Amino acid sequence: MRIAIDAMGGDIGPRATVRGAASAMLEDRHLEIRLFGDRRQLDEEISCLPRRFAAAGSRMEVVDASGLVGEGDRPSDALRHGQDSSMARMLACLAGGEAQAGVSSGNTGALMALSRRALGTVTGITRPAISTAIPTRYGGRCYLLDLGANVDVPAERLVEFALMGEFAARHVDGLVAPRVALLNVGVEGIKGTASVREADARLRELTHIAYLGFVEGDDVFSGDVDVVVCDGFVGNAVLKASEGLARMLVERVQATFEAHWGSRVVGLLARPALRRLKAELDPVRYNGASLLGLDGIVVKSHGSATAEGFHYAVLRAVQEVSRDFPSRLAAEFASRRSFIDSLARAGRIDDRPASVASGKPKDDDSQQEQR
Repeated sequence: MRIAIDAMGGDIGPRATVRGAASAMLEDRHLEIRLFGDRRQLDEEISCLPRRFAAAGSRMEVVDASGLVGEGDRPSDALRHGQDSSMARMLACLAGGEAQAGVSSGNTGALMALSRRALGTVTGITRPAISTAIPTRYGGRCYLLDLGANVDVPAERLVEFALMGEFAARHVDGLVAPRVALLNVGVEGIKGTASVREADARLRELTHIAYLGFVEGDDVFSGDVDVVVCDGFVGNAVLKASEGLARMLVERVQATFEAHWGSRVVGLLARPALRRLKAELDPVRYNGASLLGLDGIVVKSHGSATAEGFHYAVLRAVQEVSRDFPSRLAAEFASRRSFIDSLARAGRIDDRPASVASGKPKDDDSQQEQR
C-alpha cells in the first residue's frame, strides 16, 4: 500500500510530516510513503530521523515539488496557480493510480477544491464533507460532519452528509444500525433554520436508516447517537471547542496533582488512571479527518499537528484503503439512489432539490469554497 503525502503543509512543516509518516511505517511494515515537497528540505529531515526510524526513512520516496499552497491562499488561487504545489502534485499522484490515498496538513479550502478537480466525487454526491470520529461516553465514538468544507448547506446536502456518515459508522465501527441525528438549537421540531427543518422531514422518510431527529450540542458526546450532521460552520466550531476543552481538562488535572507534595503523592498512585484519561481525551489520537464523498481517499490532518498527530492521520488513510471506502460508498449510494427514486415515483417523498421545491434559485457552489 502506498500513501502520497503533501509534506509541506501545516504549521510545523516537513519535520512533523516526515517523522509522523516514518512512525506510521513502523506500525505497518507493508506501508510505502511518497513525499511531495522541497527535495532539499525533505532529504534533510529524512537524514535527521531518530535511529529507531532509520529503516522507515530508507523506504521513503521523495518527489520534488517546489510550489506551496499557503494557509492564506484562496481556493480559487490554488486552482489557477497551484499546479506545481506539493498539494496538487500529491493529488495528481493519487488520481493517476500511483498511490491509494493522500494526506495533507495544508489549507483546507484549497485541499477540498484541488481534490474535487483531481478526483471528482462519487456518483450521487454533490459535494464532499469533512468528517471525523470523536470520543463519547462509555468508550464509543460519534461521527461529526461537516467540519468546515461547506458553510451554507441546503437540506438535500445535509441528507447526503447523513447517509455518508451512517455509511462510515457501519463500515469502520461495524455498527449494524448507526443512530443518526441533526444538530440543532433544540429538539423541538419548530426550531432551527429552514434547511435543517426540511432535512429533518426528508430523513424521516428514509426508513432504512435509524434517524433520531434533532439533538443539541451536549448530545454529541453522550454516547446516545453515532452520527451527528450539521453545516461546516457549526461543525468546525464544535470540533475546535471540544478539542480545546479536552486539552484544558487534561492540563487542569495534571496541575491539580502537582500543586503540593500531598497531591503529588496521590498523583503517583493515580498515574495509571491519569494516563488512560489523557489517552482517551487527547485530541491528537483522533487527528485525521476524511474528505467523504470524493472518488478517492484524502485525509486532512490538523494544520497544527505534531509528528504524533500526523502519525494518526496516516493510519486513518491506511484504514480507509483497507476498507476500500470510495468504491463501497459508490455502490451504497447507487443502491440507495434507486430506493429513493422508487419512493419519489410513488409520490411518498419530494425528491426534488430544496432549491427547486421552494422555487428559489440553486445555490452557487463557488460561494461555498472556504479558506
